[in-house]
Amino acid sequence: MNVFMLVLNFISKEILNVPAYLIGIVAAVGLIALKRSAGQVVSGALKAAMGYLILGAGATVVTAALAPFGELVLKSTGAHGVVPTNEVIVGQASSQFGSASAYIIVLSFIIMLLAARFTPLKYVFLTGHHMVFMSMMLAIVLSFGLKDQWLVVLLGSVLMGVIMVVMPAFAQPFMNRVTGSDKLSIGHFNTLGYIVSGAVGAAAGKKSKSTEDINFPKGLSFLRDSMVSTTLLMVILYLVFSVWGAIVLPAETAFKIFASNPDNYGSFFMAAFAQALQFGIGVSIILYGVRIILGELVPAFQGIANKVVPGAKPALDIPIVFPYGANASLIGFLSSFVGGLVALGIIAVWLGPVWGVALILPGMVPHFFDGGGAGVFGNATGGRVGAIAGAFINGMLITFLPAALMTVMGSFGLSNSTFGDADFGWYGIVVGNLVHLGPVGGAIVLFVFAVILFAVAWVWQVKVVNKGWLPGVKHAEFIEQVKAEEKAAKAAARAAKAAKTADRA
Repeated sequence: MNVFMLVLNFISKEILNVPAYLIGIVAAVGLIALKRSAGQVVSGALKAAMGYLILGAGATVVTAALAPFGELVLKSTGAHGVVPTNEVIVGQASSQFGSASAYIIVLSFIIMLLAARFTPLKYVFLTGHHMVFMSMMLAIVLSFGLKDQWLVVLLGSVLMGVIMVVMPAFAQPFMNRVTGSDKLSIGHFNTLGYIVSGAVGAAAGKKSKSTEDINFPKGLSFLRDSMVSTTLLMVILYLVFSVWGAIVLPAETAFKIFASNPDNYGSFFMAAFAQALQFGIGVSIILYGVRIILGELVPAFQGIANKVVPGAKPALDIPIVFPYGANASLIGFLSSFVGGLVALGIIAVWLGPVWGVALILPGMVPHFFDGGGAGVFGNATGGRVGAIAGAFINGMLITFLPAALMTVMGSFGLSNSTFGDADFGWYGIVVGNLVHLGPVGGAIVLFVFAVILFAVAWVWQVKVVNKGWLPGVKHAEFIEQVKAEEKAAKAAARAAKAAKTADRA
């Protein structure tokens, strides 16, 4: 049993917990299935893995650049409360629930592959760190209702295996609208936020132009470069809050925000400027890593789709959609953050005093990745209005849901952190409430819930996704109409110029 446990721990922590290794293995398997040469298999696997490592390096740079910004905002405004951070809550719970989490990861991955092989839900979830987060969340909420550790593991594995194929299925029509094809799926546990954002965009942005078609004045044409515009906006935000912090905070407190340890206000403002530049660099690295992954993993995945799991699609992390809407991701980040602030105000004024709901502070990292993704989905179905409105609602979701999740997390509901993405929230709330029906009744009801959720996704896949339904049809028609009008206007301008030239001749 000890050897078996060691093997499971190795697989879950050293392989499944490292998305780059997992994606490299998947690429290698796909290329082998396509009967590529040994050199092509090694090259494709390494490039796919390195692409994900590059993406992760970019995410690390962005996270590091956002950390002092978040601290600057919170200290300048004097806000106090819980910041939802997946890594923190997982670290706090690992000593008590790490063993159950490891078993859940491995068994749920097998369940997912079986579901992808033998059902219409052909999705292979490849975002390893989110698998770790979900397994830990399920281990926590199930353990406070079920006493038998093996029942926690078995039920947690079923619930996680189901959610890994169900959520990509529900989001697939929206993902198809974003990418313009059906080759990729989203494998990120803020899927509810992306679906809601896409739906809001389709409803509110029927006649809204795309965020990617913003017409800058000639003097501001340099803002068409997403790296420049992203960095410039963060420079402005950082400097605004730096000035605010310099006014309201003691110098010693303000200076400690930055790791460079500035000792005067000049170096303090330059530290803020440097962090803004680091943010822009991180975003650029992410986009470069995404391009490598798309170039290597998607072709290799055809081998898996054709031979191993026929028709399967890779479900990948949310930065995979950022290149489909660079402006939208930035707008989504800002709009989601504003939505989080509004939700924070509602909790502080009403939900907290009346219902005792925890004060959830906006975390920069979830708002950047979740909000950015929501902006891309909202833009795809509703243009600029969709990006703004959809991401705003996403920001409220990832504030209210983490607050509600804390009520079913037992002793961890009193900790200084919680899970931050929408799917952890709604899934944990449902599971956490049902499990309290008792060890036997709760387990039975949860299993039935998992079966029903899987069945609904099955029907959705067959009746909706496979039939080719796409959201935001009216917006797409509007965009085509605008393009046709612009094309006609250009043709008329060329004709007028030609006629004028002929008249002169």
